[in-house]
Amino acid sequence: MKIGGLQRVSFIDYPGEICAVVFCQGCNFRCSYCHNPELVNPVLYTECNPEAEILSFLEKRVGRLDAVTVTGGEPTIQKDLPSFLAWLKCRGYLVKLDTNGSMPVVLKQLIGEKLVDYIAMDIKGPLEKYGEITRVPFSPDDIQETIQLIMNSGLKYEFRTTVVDSLLTEEDLLAVGRLISGARRYVLQPFVSSKVLDIRYLNAKPIPMEILEKIRIKLEKNMDSVILRHQE
Repeated sequence: MKIGGLQRVSFIDYPGEICAVVFCQGCNFRCSYCHNPELVNPVLYTECNPEAEILSFLEKRVGRLDAVTVTGGEPTIQKDLPSFLAWLKCRGYLVKLDTNGSMPVVLKQLIGEKLVDYIAMDIKGPLEKYGEITRVPFSPDDIQETIQLIMNSGLKYEFRTTVVDSLLTEEDLLAVGRLISGARRYVLQPFVSSKVLDIRYLNAKPIPMEILEKIRIKLEKNMDSVILRHQE
C-alpha cells in the first residue's frame, strides 16, 4: 500500500465510530477542486509512510479504536488494498472505504470477501459532466455499476457530492438525485477553499447554504436522507 498519511483518531470520518484514517497516495481522477492535492499530483508526493509502521500503530490500538477509514487519493487503485483490509478485519476493525467509484471490479471483490463495512462514494456530478470535472477519460458504465453495487450490497453507505458553484447547478444536483434514486443517504458538501489541485479554484465559491437547503428538500423526496455537511 502506498500510504501518504495517517490521522490517528477521528470522531467524524466513520459515522458513529471512533476511527483512524489512512490516506492512500495516488488517484486516477484530477478534479480541480480536490483538497488533497499532495495525494493526487505526483509532483507533490512526499515519501510514503512505511506500511509496517501503520500496521504497528493499528495493532496497538485494537480495542481502543472501533474502525479504520481508508481514503485518498483513490484506494481502489492500490493493488494491495484487499490484503490490507483483510488484515484490519482480522483484528476486529470496522472498515470504511472512500472511493470515486471508478473501479467496480475491485469494489465487487471487497464486498464479496466481506472486507468493508461502510462505503462512501463521491459522485462528481451528472454523468455528462464527469469528463469536465475529473479531467480524465472515464467510463459512465463503471460509475453506474458501482452505484448499483453499493445500493444492493446490504452495507451501510453514503453518496456525496462536493458542490462548487461554477461547476454544478441545481439541475445538475437533481440529475445526480435521479441517478441514485432510492439511496439511503446523500451528502452535499459545500466547497471550502483551502488546498486545491488547481490554484484557479482557490477563489472558487460554494453554492450558498440557503440554496443548498432548498435543493436538499427537493432531493429528499426520492431517497431516505439528504444532509448538508461542511468539509473539514
